[in-house]
Amino acid sequence: MKPLSRREFVHKTALAAAAAQIVSELRAVTAPTPPAASPAASDPGQSTVRWLEGGVPAVRPGTTWGMPWPRGRHPKEASFSLRGADGAPVPVQSWPLAYWPDGSLKWTAHAIPAGVAATASLRLESGAPAAPVAAIQVTESAEAITVDTGVMRVTVGRAGGELIRSMVRDGREIARGGRLVLLRDDRGAADTVRTETFAGVLSRVTVEQAGPVRAVVKLEGAHAAGGRSLLPFIVRLYFHAGGDAIRVMHTIVYNADPQRDFIRGLGLRFDVLLRGELHDRHVRFAGQEDGLFAEAVRGITGLRRDPGREVREAQVAGRATPPTETWDRAVTYRLQYVPAFADWTLCQPNADGFEIRKRTKPGYTWITAAQGQRAGGLGYVGSPQGGVTFGLRNFWQSYPAQLDVRGATGDAAEVTAWFWAPDAPAMDLRPYHDGMGQDTYAKQYNGGLEITYEDYEKGYDSPEGVARTSELYLWAEPATPAREELAARAQAVRQPPVLMATPAYLHGCGVFGGTWTVVDRSSPVRARLEDQLDWHFEFYRDQQEQRRWYGFWNYGDVRHTYDGDRHEWRYDVGGFAWDNSELSTDIWLWLQFLRSGRADVFRFAEAMTRHTGEVDVYHVGRFAPLGSRHNVLHWGCSAKQLRISTALNRRYYYFLTGDERVGDLMREQIEAVRALKQFPPGRKLFAAAEKGDLAREAPADPNLVGVGFGTDWSAIAGAWFTEWERTGDPKIRDRLVASMRGIAAQPRRFFTASAPMRLDTGAYEIVKSDKVAVSHLSAVFGLVEICAELIEQLDEPGFREAWLEYCELYNAPRDVQAKRLGAPLRGNNLTAEHSRLTAYAARQLGRPDLAERAWSEFARGVKGWKAHRVAIKGPAVLRPVDEAANVSTNSTNQLALAAIECLAFAGDALPAT
Repeated sequence: MKPLSRREFVHKTALAAAAAQIVSELRAVTAPTPPAASPAASDPGQSTVRWLEGGVPAVRPGTTWGMPWPRGRHPKEASFSLRGADGAPVPVQSWPLAYWPDGSLKWTAHAIPAGVAATASLRLESGAPAAPVAAIQVTESAEAITVDTGVMRVTVGRAGGELIRSMVRDGREIARGGRLVLLRDDRGAADTVRTETFAGVLSRVTVEQAGPVRAVVKLEGAHAAGGRSLLPFIVRLYFHAGGDAIRVMHTIVYNADPQRDFIRGLGLRFDVLLRGELHDRHVRFAGQEDGLFAEAVRGITGLRRDPGREVREAQVAGRATPPTETWDRAVTYRLQYVPAFADWTLCQPNADGFEIRKRTKPGYTWITAAQGQRAGGLGYVGSPQGGVTFGLRNFWQSYPAQLDVRGATGDAAEVTAWFWAPDAPAMDLRPYHDGMGQDTYAKQYNGGLEITYEDYEKGYDSPEGVARTSELYLWAEPATPAREELAARAQAVRQPPVLMATPAYLHGCGVFGGTWTVVDRSSPVRARLEDQLDWHFEFYRDQQEQRRWYGFWNYGDVRHTYDGDRHEWRYDVGGFAWDNSELSTDIWLWLQFLRSGRADVFRFAEAMTRHTGEVDVYHVGRFAPLGSRHNVLHWGCSAKQLRISTALNRRYYYFLTGDERVGDLMREQIEAVRALKQFPPGRKLFAAAEKGDLAREAPADPNLVGVGFGTDWSAIAGAWFTEWERTGDPKIRDRLVASMRGIAAQPRRFFTASAPMRLDTGAYEIVKSDKVAVSHLSAVFGLVEICAELIEQLDEPGFREAWLEYCELYNAPRDVQAKRLGAPLRGNNLTAEHSRLTAYAARQLGRPDLAERAWSEFARGVKGWKAHRVAIKGPAVLRPVDEAANVSTNSTNQLALAAIECLAFAGDALPAT
């Protein structure tokens, strides 16, 4: 990481609103209220949840959500009942997600059946849950697992290549042979290409939940062919009582060789059994918004001879047509001369265009059926005797994507939902440059890092070990659904229904350390701050669309720094390109959602959590489980660090949704500290300081590793604290507490900056030097947030004192720093961003002078904060875009985070009018 030369860099990125106005309105400072002894001190009110987007979703395939509780409210063995707004009981399945230190429930997860809860709100309360009309039945044998939802029966394989062996509804088999497929291009000499097909092979299958409302089956394996195994996968199948849909969460881990393995296609394939005449078989694809492409395999409209109005209307609607003997004989006599189309494809190769093609059979030309901009990602094939609707979420956002139907004129159609479209160019994950001669640490540190902000090292720009998760839905249909039903299903795929507690309730439960408060526009200055926070998010939301921040490996991330000369974000400039969670972009978004409850903020933050937790982090291989610093490629930087892989960026989404995959990602980080032994974060800084190419020697003891008290320890503490919350494991708590006590025992406490940590116990060695050290980055990757929770939930006075000292002194006047520390601090940049530390100290110590100082620090550092965009169009840019000079780097996200947390910690210091 480039050290303190970011001064000018930060100066150019000032965020905030008319600083002079804010300062002038801080004259009536009042004393802040000391923190409550317990986060349960205020009653959060009724435990009510509402649909995220408002109203009631038309399609409800079953929903799971997370619910917080005040400390001491419910014992760990509590059971819950659920009622709709009308008071009617709703079946619910509940399980714990996290516990308070006293053992009471902190977070619980809840699931409801499909199709229920046609009400705008639901209320959870203590009591025995209502039973579903038909509870899910899970039957296990040595060969297979059968899940019966009461509407459909699905057989899941335990071995071999078939994940979903069959889907049966109303006694009829609808689909079979659900398997994973991977196409690999092997590029040889002279650019010759040989395509090889790999098939998914199961190695482990686990039933994670078995009803009565929700069942989850986890399948693990890899794609295999020719004695070789590629791209391990983790697939979870979700079922809800009364449901006719399977939710499929599909994760691949990239373990290929990017120089020779070019992934041409990656998808889920299954066979749909087809019954009835070709003119009664139908293919559907969702288009833009509620648009639908709907055709029959053999069309009988638009012919020279008319079969009859009733026949035409039935086919257009997807209903069974009248018997052919009732048609006009001029049609039935010649029906065999009407082409029947066996193969259909919808391909979305980019974010701005898709094409639908069809052909009669292999060996004959494709004809273009339709084109559009952004497909809905939903398809259907079937007949009045049954079929399957399939939908891939974030279809165009995660381009290239593709939906294929093959053999619709036969007894079974082969359907493939392609997560990576084979009709698009193959994945090319090779480095984007050859290193440009940076073969020593000195060249890397003083060369590339100084000119493009890129931290390059040969072999470190590898994608081996990164992952990607996709979401797919499969509906077993009794007949071809009406067009309106399919449009509603497409909407459910685009935005799966989410239940969520209100911001006031979430805040009243005291979760997430009191680092946020609900939106409050009760005074002019508060209203201006809220307007700016809204504007700031909306600018990034709109930039995602204007700048097309989309793609399989990219969707969910944002850019790091803007280039005003080109009117473009620096997508091709080293360390200024993709953000990769730099300066806690994830945390800013989640706190903004918690306080506002806005659906668009949630969806944006959700996509980022999926991306940063999968693509920006290594899950296997030599760099696992570390993350990669910001770069042109998400894995391109040689700085493999805990600050990117930190569980602190994932826990908001996990606790709000109960998502199992994100739970896995956080658990990967429990022993992440061990990776620092091999990849010390400061190895090049040490080398540059010593004018050599060898990093400073790590501790010789294999059980010791140097761990900084900022970005490294916050990530470690976040992983340990989260695991302790989830399990109550005393061993993990002991490691966490030992590390906290170790920091407090250092000669300069947090200002000692780092020390060797014992890997087995978490205890720090006490360093001998009393030298003061500080980094402007230490507290801006989750340290503020995790310390707030630790101090709230663990009684460690020494640690509390150490952290409050750091919070008070980081931005203190230089004479105060010199008096307390022996010399003023050097390198304490990002002062406005650190105003929230001052505000936290004010809150904890009950000091109005610190609260006033916090707002002054914030105001002084944000002189350019204006909710103002400039539209750029014409030949200066490719397409019309907006830019904002005050949002030119991700540092502005830290300023937004500072505003949120200053309001939470020192909001009482703002004037009431």
